[in-house]
Amino acid sequence: MANGTIRVLVCGAAGRMGQETLRTVVDTEGLELVGAVDVVRVGESVGQLIGRHQALGVKIDSVLGNALAATRPDVMVDFCQPVEAAAANFRQAVAAGVRPVVGTSGWTPELVAEVAQLCAEHKVGAIIAPNFAIGAVLMMKCAALVAKYMPAVEIIEMHHDRKLDAPSGTAMRTAELIAEAGARSVAEQGAGEGFRGGTCQGVRIHSVRLPGLLAHQAVVFGELGQTLTIRHDSISRECFMPGVVLACRKVMELDELVFGLENLL
Repeated sequence: MANGTIRVLVCGAAGRMGQETLRTVVDTEGLELVGAVDVVRVGESVGQLIGRHQALGVKIDSVLGNALAATRPDVMVDFCQPVEAAAANFRQAVAAGVRPVVGTSGWTPELVAEVAQLCAEHKVGAIIAPNFAIGAVLMMKCAALVAKYMPAVEIIEMHHDRKLDAPSGTAMRTAELIAEAGARSVAEQGAGEGFRGGTCQGVRIHSVRLPGLLAHQAVVFGELGQTLTIRHDSISRECFMPGVVLACRKVMELDELVFGLENLL
């Protein structure tokens, strides 16, 4: 980091989240876009990719190792899918002393433990966030608070039909947080298991995948004579960008892995 400016490389740069991240880094004071990596649109100018007329001096590279060595970023932002690809990118970045900020979902506890150990060994900070939308993080924190008083709960999460994983990382993280607070889903009463979604930490999650959706989640609590629903809707991918910027800045202060944006608020 020179003169207080954080040098950023974006992995999965040609994807929808990648392109939104590129625009945000270019437009945010204190961040400098130095590299972009993807397996498609290789060699294309980032300015052309995101519809900017100014010469940004960055082209899409196909090999992360080469890009890390050539650009020497402080932070790597990664939205690559699937999670195995993101984990491989994570390992390369940490080995090069670059701090990963990862929005890929699908991380298992075992995989998180592995990369956390890697960060500890190299004393490199990293952030993995199931959701970068500040509103979604607040939804999870509010749900954890409500769970102490209304412990019967189910989660309905809805995403676009191109999302690879189900349930979403946000839903699983929400389930973990409210389970820690003592909430659970009530037992079935003759309902077929195949019609009720699945459970995470004893909390039932229902996943919907349809065109026209982006990212939506409702946490529904029930008590005698009443229900309480906490819902968050992502209307556009712009909603994730303030969280990405926050993570890029906060990760510079870390020497370990932090899982979940709620731990930075």
